Amino acid sequence: MDHLSRQKKLAEALQAEGLDGFAVTHPPNLRYLCGYSGSNGLLLVLDERRIFFTDGRYTEQARQEVRGARVVIAKGSLLEAAAKLLQRSRSARFGFEADHTTVAAAAEMRKTAGKRVAWKPASGLIMRQRMIKDADELRVIRQAVALGAAAFEEALAAVRPGIRETEVAGRLELAAREAGAEGMSFETIVAAGKRSALPHGRASWERIPRRGFVVVDSGVILRGYCSDLTRTLHVGRTRQQERKWYKAVLEAQLAGIAAVKPGKTAAEVDQAARQVLRRLRLDRFFTHSTGHGVGLEIHEPPRLAKAQQELLQPGMVITIEPGIYIPGKGGIRIEDMVLVTEGGCEVLTPVAKELIEI
Repeated sequence: MDHLSRQKKLAEALQAEGLDGFAVTHPPNLRYLCGYSGSNGLLLVLDERRIFFTDGRYTEQARQEVRGARVVIAKGSLLEAAAKLLQRSRSARFGFEADHTTVAAAAEMRKTAGKRVAWKPASGLIMRQRMIKDADELRVIRQAVALGAAAFEEALAAVRPGIRETEVAGRLELAAREAGAEGMSFETIVAAGKRSALPHGRASWERIPRRGFVVVDSGVILRGYCSDLTRTLHVGRTRQQERKWYKAVLEAQLAGIAAVKPGKTAAEVDQAARQVLRRLRLDRFFTHSTGHGVGLEIHEPPRLAKAQQELLQPGMVITIEPGIYIPGKGGIRIEDMVLVTEGGCEVLTPVAKELIEI
């Protein structure tokens, strides 16, 4: 990963914002900017200097992982250590991550650094960089998507009437770990029968019924990057109405993918999927957004939903995942990860979408 180039882009963004420096504390942003994967760290960007603070638990890890910054091991609060360093600075304006800094932490910074330092809350400076994936990131994301797809096949093989949802999830997660995943992107969803109408029906102690839909939604983490995949199966033979429901969701998902192009707004993609379900009078059962960005975090900008005016750009990696959830009957969701390209998009997920009856 080209951490130095990322740091340089951040410095340019700070200059454009009229900031003399910036304090980074959000773990995914630290990993993005300097490679650090620990849980406690602070990167201080000061003109041409980059200073990384952590505590004694991470001394060796920081020395091995941190790129482009001098490592300082603090004995107390990282914010206090960074603010004390700024006490020696001339009058300056420093930014901090407004979305990830508590009121108490901001007060601590202001108090320790002194009156010569003006602290300015800033949002989205790093996230705007992270939305556009570089070649190294895309290579890892593709690997994560492939690994997640292979793990899903293990879950598919396990689904049968009578097996507990937790056992299906366990087999999927074991396969992912054995293939090299660092962990799961989120708690695996396996929701069967009437429970499939729960959009976030995490795997439970319930057994899969003799017939009904089974929603399996899972993701893996590989070298820090997430994948996300949802498929809906059916145990037993489907009825005509159930096949119509599945066809409607698949049509909506394909319409959403077809709308993904540079220059389109996130809302336009959401609308493309949603209007299919509206035409079929199923839109009232579609209760969440059409998709979201994926990278170092499972949910990143852009959010593909109503009124979201973010323009799609080449290099963005997003999900397209419409669904319907009919109380007392069941639910269906189909989700792929999609890369925005110069000419349109590329579906990264290699798993077939035809309705599978088990």
